[in-house]
Amino acid sequence: MYDSSYYNDSDVEFLIILLICIALISIASYVISSLIYYQASKVNGFSKQAYIAWIPIIGIYSLFLLTAKGDNDVTVRAAAMKNAILYAVLTLVSFIPFLFLDVIASIGLLVFIFYITYRLFYRWTGETWKAVLYTILSFITLGLFYSIYGLLKMNKPFVA
Repeated sequence: MYDSSYYNDSDVEFLIILLICIALISIASYVISSLIYYQASKVNGFSKQAYIAWIPIIGIYSLFLLTAKGDNDVTVRAAAMKNAILYAVLTLVSFIPFLFLDVIASIGLLVFIFYITYRLFYRWTGETWKAVLYTILSFITLGLFYSIYGLLKMNKPFVA
């Protein structure tokens, strides 16, 4: 006879286990990245804004503060705000399915994330070739290298 159920119990159990694993990895990733941004902010002169790293979604501003270029506090904050606005716009536009605008915005967002990751590694290492290599390694390992290196360097001041 024909069985009307498309999924069996083992498929549902596997899906639940997979979702739990994804949730645990996401939480661990959030905690590690927030800790890295918090400690790096405290060490590199942004101790008053370090707490922002722990606020979901807004915590990305800590990363932009750490990677911004500028001669003084005002120009660094302006550059960080500009990067935060650009990131937010690219993220929002990437969800709008209209004439491949979402694809273009997604590619732009990916390039922007590569650049910001490169800037952070450059600030930690002070060498272009190392920053490029570490950025590539981070994306190959799906962020594992970034997390390990960030945890090792978060308590040390930037060299560049």
